Amino acid sequence: MEWRPSIWGQRVTRSPHWWLRLDGESIELNVAGQQYRQRVDDDHSVQVIQGLFWSRVELQTGSAARLSVDGLANAQASRLAAALQQMRFARTTRGRKALFDTILEQIQAWLSAADALIDRGSAGRRWITHEQQQALLAERSSLPLQPAELEQLFLDENVHGDLHSHSHRAALDALHDWQMDWPAAWAEANATMATRERMLAKDFLDRVESKPLTEEQARAVICFDNRVQVVAAAGSGKTSTMVAKAAYAIDRGFVEPERIVMLAFNKDAARELEERAQRCFDRLGMGDTVVEARTFHSLGLAIIAKATGRKPDIPEWAVDATLGFNKLAELVDDLKDRSTHFRTQWDMFRLVFGRDLPPFGAEMEADGYDRDGTPYIRTLQGERVKSLEECVIADWLFYNGVAYDYERRYEFDTATDTHRQYRPDFYYPDAQLYHEHFALDADGQPPKHFANYSEGMHWKRQQHVARGTALVETTSFGLRSGHALLDLAEKLGASDVELDPNPDRELPDQGAKPMPDADLIGLMRTFIAHAKSNCLTLDDMAARLRQMPEDQFKERYRRFLEIAGPVFQAWDNALAGERSIDFEDMLNMAAGLLEQGHYESPYELVMADEFQDASRARARLCRALVSQPGRHLFAVGDDWQSINRFAGADVSAMTGFREWMGHGQVLKLEQTFRCPQALCDASSHFVSRNPAQIVKEVRSAAPAMGPVLQAFQMNRREEVQDGVRQYLAKLHQQLSSGAVPQGRNGRVTVFILGRYRADRSAMPSDWKTAFGSTMDVEFLTVHRSKGREADYVILPGMINRSFPSLRADDPVLSLAMPDGDTYPLSEERRLFYVALTRARRSVAMFTLQGKRSPFLDELVKDGAVEMTAISGAAIHEERCPVCKVGVFVERNGPHGAFRSCSSYPLCHNKPNGGRRG
Repeated sequence: MEWRPSIWGQRVTRSPHWWLRLDGESIELNVAGQQYRQRVDDDHSVQVIQGLFWSRVELQTGSAARLSVDGLANAQASRLAAALQQMRFARTTRGRKALFDTILEQIQAWLSAADALIDRGSAGRRWITHEQQQALLAERSSLPLQPAELEQLFLDENVHGDLHSHSHRAALDALHDWQMDWPAAWAEANATMATRERMLAKDFLDRVESKPLTEEQARAVICFDNRVQVVAAAGSGKTSTMVAKAAYAIDRGFVEPERIVMLAFNKDAARELEERAQRCFDRLGMGDTVVEARTFHSLGLAIIAKATGRKPDIPEWAVDATLGFNKLAELVDDLKDRSTHFRTQWDMFRLVFGRDLPPFGAEMEADGYDRDGTPYIRTLQGERVKSLEECVIADWLFYNGVAYDYERRYEFDTATDTHRQYRPDFYYPDAQLYHEHFALDADGQPPKHFANYSEGMHWKRQQHVARGTALVETTSFGLRSGHALLDLAEKLGASDVELDPNPDRELPDQGAKPMPDADLIGLMRTFIAHAKSNCLTLDDMAARLRQMPEDQFKERYRRFLEIAGPVFQAWDNALAGERSIDFEDMLNMAAGLLEQGHYESPYELVMADEFQDASRARARLCRALVSQPGRHLFAVGDDWQSINRFAGADVSAMTGFREWMGHGQVLKLEQTFRCPQALCDASSHFVSRNPAQIVKEVRSAAPAMGPVLQAFQMNRREEVQDGVRQYLAKLHQQLSSGAVPQGRNGRVTVFILGRYRADRSAMPSDWKTAFGSTMDVEFLTVHRSKGREADYVILPGMINRSFPSLRADDPVLSLAMPDGDTYPLSEERRLFYVALTRARRSVAMFTLQGKRSPFLDELVKDGAVEMTAISGAAIHEERCPVCKVGVFVERNGPHGAFRSCSSYPLCHNKPNGGRRG
């Protein structure tokens, strides 16, 4: 059909002669013999613009200009516009149909692969791994339409005609399947496969260990994802699970024996794994099968040797904790001999900065309490000061040989009806200078709960202005940031008081005991281990320090880094002198060789035992060993039992397993075969107070035999051994009479567990003669008891400031560790959990009157245990409300009997009406 201008339209509009026709999806326009052809792509390529009588047609030609012809009758113009619209619609429909066909083909191809993966997993009784899922998701086409647009295309009647046809219903089903949550579908397929596999492999799972595997153990064995972490409660059979996993992988043909390695933390643990695995293989008739069990140490060395052609040397002092401590002590002594500056800074840290400050405005851990109940801190010089911040200043003054008086009476009388006599914090007689230390933050504000503090500061300043006395001020913020002591040194220097830092200055007998050298050396060794494990340089840690919140004691951290630098360098120099590396260097070097492709791991299944004690370097090595496709990591441990931070362990490698490994299945073994349920409940509740610990609901299969927790209070430390003897004597009598069943080999086992080796003094030396016919008694530190168990456990040192140890978690370690567990005394809390869960039957705890461990207090408060005398008589006493540790006891004085706190002389508190008679 052609369109032309009408005669009158052409005359009136003075349009040239033209005609137009439609050809397929194009328009042909002839204007005065000039031919134009244009594809009708959109509404703008050809436009029909109606006038009053006639219409104009505009055509977008190949050039930028538009071609316009006029004079088309409006009726004809309407028909042309309709024809153009129909052309566009037909073209759009054909395009959407083609788009639909392309999208449907992509969807069906991917769904076919997804279904095939599920079918292979089901038919082959194989886990659909994260790696397989991610590979398939990566192949999933990125469709050109959003979900809502996709839905519209699939339901467009203009494109499909009959939406109810069989073929189109299949297309809609495919769209529905495409939009499914496929990771959830694969998880469901894995769960179905695992349930079926527990039935199909029942005979194997029942025979693989001496007792049939539990449901939880079987699930962990069958789960063959690329990264699996098993969080195993104490006594839940984690070693059985590891060994069964290796046997299952071999039996099913998933992995060849030589492609499996079991990693342990020491030779004894590796030997036990190897022996357990061999007994398992013998039981299954697989006696010729051998699976490698190695320490991280030996594997790392082997990797470096094979990759570089040279096996590195690791000196014994870089592996053994005691030898490492002794070596570091030698290096520190040498640094002191060679550098007066280092010696001065080392002892400055010990004497002045040994304790961290509590958060600004928070309650401090007091050394004692005055008669009015005011907490105090003891300085090196022997004064009782009211805050840790004042103690830092006083100890800094003492170390630098500055004469000072603490809270000396102001030289003018200031007592009024509203103010008592003014006593400035410090006075420097050699400079005739007063010093006030104000609790102010970076914004010059006191803690919110300090009532009328600003008014008090103003009054003190007024006194000095009015009376012409010199005053220097410092603030909490200044002390924490380091400016305060610099400013104070400058002010003292301006008054001709020179600082004389002297490490050899004699400490008064009545003064506070500074941080021992051994504690600082031990802290430094732990710090080096963590810094190396995390590949952190001193510059890295200095950058971390700069990013710390301003209310922390940054000056302490800075001074620690100042002495850590030379010690770190001396440690590395000692290694270089022996042409060797240390354990952390070795682990990182081995991991680096794997990561950089210089060595390919021969293992397809890597199994790591006691993963809660992994350092970041160990975790990195595990990750590198399985970085290639088709590899599997099986890590087993219990974050509740992570107690080796001092040796470089980092519990965040386990609590953050998925983040560290990129992904992973986290399974749990919550059924224990060791502790009775009541002991499980009490210990679990205790350790779970730390919200960073992984949640577990521990269930016990072990029957209760008598009270699971007992707590005995003695009057003096010298009585503890006799208390332990009485406890053992009673147990001996019960065993002899048959009132209590005998143990596994005719005798019960008893562990006496100490926080420190000194607790060995609680062990009766004649136990074998007196009780050896019914029991075996052994002393261990709690750390040494890890991995072992006994029928009965005795904890003789549940004493305040002993267990928990207050020095266990020094905050400076945060400079060398990732952000993680900041719960107070978290390591000590886990250590106590380990102590409790060594027992198959019962735990007996011993404490002293007025010195009860806060951990024992928690158990008593929770109703888990009742405090008694060794005779079983209930303890009735009143806790001191001031120090919150001591109890009120009867005493005799010059004026007769009275009651006061048992913590005297640290606490002078007496109850109201404390005088007797």
